[in-house]
Amino acid sequence: MVSTYFSYSYITRNLKQSLTRVEQQADVAREAAYYKANIGKVKSVDDFMKDYRLYHYAMKAYGLEDMAYAKAFMKKVLESDLSDSKSFVNKLVDKRYQEFAAAFSFNGTATPVAQSDNQTDEMIGLYTATMKSQVDALADDSNYYSAQIGKISSADQLLNNDRLRNYVYSAFGIDQSKWPADTISQVLRSDPSDPNSYVNTTFASQLTGLNAQRAQAQSNVSATELKIADYKAQLSQPGADVAQLSVQILVEKYHLESYTNSISSLSDQITTIGGFVDLAGAFEFSPDGSLPSGVPAQTAANIALTKKQFDDSKADVYTAASPIYEALAIKQFRTDLAKINSVQAFVSTPSVYDFALGAVGLDPGKVPQATIKAVLESDLSDPKSYVYTLKDNRYVQLAQSFNFDAKGNLTTPLVAQDAAEVLQIAKDYVIGAVRSASTATTQQQAAVRAQATKDATAYQEAIAGIDSVSDLLANRPMVDLILLAKGLDPRKVSTDFLKKAFASELNDPKSFANAQSDPRFAEIVASFNFDSKGNVARLPMMGPQKRDQFRETQTNYLEQSLEQQQGDTNPGVRLALYFQRKAGDITSAYDILADKALSEVFRTTFNLPDSMAAMPIDQQAKFVDKFMKINDLSDPAKVAKLLSRFSAMYDVKNSESTGQGQSPLLNLFQGSSSGLSGMSEATYLAIAKLRAR
Repeated sequence: MVSTYFSYSYITRNLKQSLTRVEQQADVAREAAYYKANIGKVKSVDDFMKDYRLYHYAMKAYGLEDMAYAKAFMKKVLESDLSDSKSFVNKLVDKRYQEFAAAFSFNGTATPVAQSDNQTDEMIGLYTATMKSQVDALADDSNYYSAQIGKISSADQLLNNDRLRNYVYSAFGIDQSKWPADTISQVLRSDPSDPNSYVNTTFASQLTGLNAQRAQAQSNVSATELKIADYKAQLSQPGADVAQLSVQILVEKYHLESYTNSISSLSDQITTIGGFVDLAGAFEFSPDGSLPSGVPAQTAANIALTKKQFDDSKADVYTAASPIYEALAIKQFRTDLAKINSVQAFVSTPSVYDFALGAVGLDPGKVPQATIKAVLESDLSDPKSYVYTLKDNRYVQLAQSFNFDAKGNLTTPLVAQDAAEVLQIAKDYVIGAVRSASTATTQQQAAVRAQATKDATAYQEAIAGIDSVSDLLANRPMVDLILLAKGLDPRKVSTDFLKKAFASELNDPKSFANAQSDPRFAEIVASFNFDSKGNVARLPMMGPQKRDQFRETQTNYLEQSLEQQQGDTNPGVRLALYFQRKAGDITSAYDILADKALSEVFRTTFNLPDSMAAMPIDQQAKFVDKFMKINDLSDPAKVAKLLSRFSAMYDVKNSESTGQGQSPLLNLFQGSSSGLSGMSEATYLAIAKLRAR
């Protein structure tokens, strides 16, 4: 029989090729193909467990074949909430159950919400910034006006300067969509004190009639309201003709609405004419549009008046930016946001709709709701979707801030990395940092843990702002944290290397990431939700599994198959391969003691008796810490040395237990017909120890 040492060494040196051979075996390939073809059809835990082949494939992948019969137990595992420390699966000592539960998302990857907490915080921050920028823009406009109005020499020059014209129109309440520039030019050239000037003959002369019409309309409103009150009073009288009185009330209400609309229209006309008269009086232009020699376009008093009126016209902007109003708007937005369950609800809730549009710089009163609906229902991953046809980044920003699908229903937030993945990265990073300080003092360990926890929290916050591979790779501290969480040395991994990895097609076994001897790079790529262009996208689920969960399950199945096949020939090889696979997840002596296979590797490696397993657990843990540095298990080279020693010791132990005269490994050092007496056990142990150094 080939020794454990050489079998294990051969496989680990050629692990990728060994796994490929297993993958190509007919039975393995058949089960993998079945799993891939059918896992997407699974809708529930019951669906999954009813399909024998799917269920047993996954159970084998996570080393739980011997528990396949316990379906009620495994159902509780799959339905557990991994984020709840008190959930069923988190109370189990064996980590395989947690790994199994983490491989599926039967409870959904996230809860559909109109906005995630991060999106809400970003929108509020954007709202505050937008309100401030709008106030700052008004101040800039006023400063510009002050600096430029003295340089104006004609009415047409003023109107041809877009920025000055808009300022004046706003100050005097002129709607330029209704009034042509020629009309306003004539007004500017008018003298309000001249009865025959354009502004008086064309506009001011109408004021008497308009005021009279408005007064009559106001009188009609009063009379109509009295009639309606009288008719309503008659309804309660005995013998009242209810039908006739109801008709009369409806007629008078129609009249009331007509008179009210008339008052509004007449008031607008009167205000506009007043604005024209004020405009004419605020400038010094001659009838031909020029300025008398040495006379500025406006006196200092009129400049001040114009600026005041401009500020008055922008009262809504100043109010919205005031601390009190802003605080109320934010509070109302947060409160009503929780009620939004569709695009229709969004456009029908002013406190949310106005706030959101205002935050991105859109005017709720000028943008059709139909446009906003189409924007929010757009597919941001499709460059041809409606939102991109508008060629306005404000609409894209709005669509990115909410989570609605093509039908206007809620969906999950669009994130670079799902919450479970983020939590796992943060957790692994802290564990790795603490493990690296295992030989430090208690105080130093506490400091390392505190800093690692702070870094992990910063990662959880920062990842929400990542929108592309470029964003991620540009943040090297974040990248380094991910690498460290995976047990990789950031100093040995360049940004260019990672760029190639993220550009890989994970479904192609020959792609850059998959071609690497270390599978952790492909695992990192799979843990992010980036599309082929490197942008954040909602990647399709395969039933209850995300891309990385599916990949992990299939990889685990191959590794389990390899280990089992090797175990059929030599159980020691299986133990060594298993320990190698699990080494990176071991964080304490108790992780080893909680796993029978890991415990056996430990005892065999250090020639400790099996009876040790009967000792109190804390005492066993002291032995583990005495013989083994847990921190070394994050170093593949040190794990390889440890397992080389294990494989040699396994051969020694099992050659004795099976009654063999000497281990196969010893035959390499002394021929069977050499005539030399066999090496002593002490000598062999010395050799094994030397090889383990």
